[in-house]
Amino acid sequence: MATAERLRADIERLKALRCASSAADVPTDRLEFVHSLGIVPDPWQAELLGSEADRIILNCSRQSGKSTMASILALHKALSRPGSLILILAPAERQAKELFSKVAAFYRHLGHIIPMDSYRKLGMNLASGSRIEALPGSEKTIRGFSGVDLLIVDEAARVADELYYTARPMLAVSGGRLMMLSTPFGKRGVFYEEWTSEAGGAWERYTATASDCPRIPPAFLEEERKTLGPWWFAQEYECRFMDTVDQVFQTDVIDGAITEGVAPLFGGA
Repeated sequence: MATAERLRADIERLKALRCASSAADVPTDRLEFVHSLGIVPDPWQAELLGSEADRIILNCSRQSGKSTMASILALHKALSRPGSLILILAPAERQAKELFSKVAAFYRHLGHIIPMDSYRKLGMNLASGSRIEALPGSEKTIRGFSGVDLLIVDEAARVADELYYTARPMLAVSGGRLMMLSTPFGKRGVFYEEWTSEAGGAWERYTATASDCPRIPPAFLEEERKTLGPWWFAQEYECRFMDTVDQVFQTDVIDGAITEGVAPLFGGA
């Protein structure tokens, strides 16, 4: 019995040593880490990777590289800080799976620098104790998680408000980092509210339009402008929060008609 216990203890000790030496091989500098993946970041991406802000919000064009940056930050946190918990939230399983697949691809590119204890289509457990979980969009699916070190909300403009508000308390004790990323989807929802909030000084904001991305040819954008029309193009490629096409009154007109100096006719105190 004692021999078996010593054997198990030796195995755990060797695993811990292997994890420690592997974690030491992970660059603490995130710019150095992204270069080890063979990626040369755009200027806004380099600024993001160097940021230490606890609250980050990305208002970015389609195909601008926002999901790539989120997946790199998730993987770096898991590899460089043993025992980390990283959650990726998205409106649907397909979107959660898509972002997690980028994480898994970068992990394979590094040659499994820290051994993996388990791998699933929507998550992985590392031998260092770190976990990455990708969760599709219902507040019922995310309850029970706590001590989150990095919370990533993908396609945040399409995430239900209740999902976002249910997720935020997971950071209360851990003091973890919150990152929201999306292309705009109208003047509504928590993504729009957090982006435009005058009291949102806690957020570090990044904008990347399609013209800021050197990988998108200008000729393609001109074709998209003609095909989609100004409304869709402004939303998908210029990062502009647009009123809905069937809206009778523009949001700016409605906001301008409201004043604290006039009591409401109904429902007022």
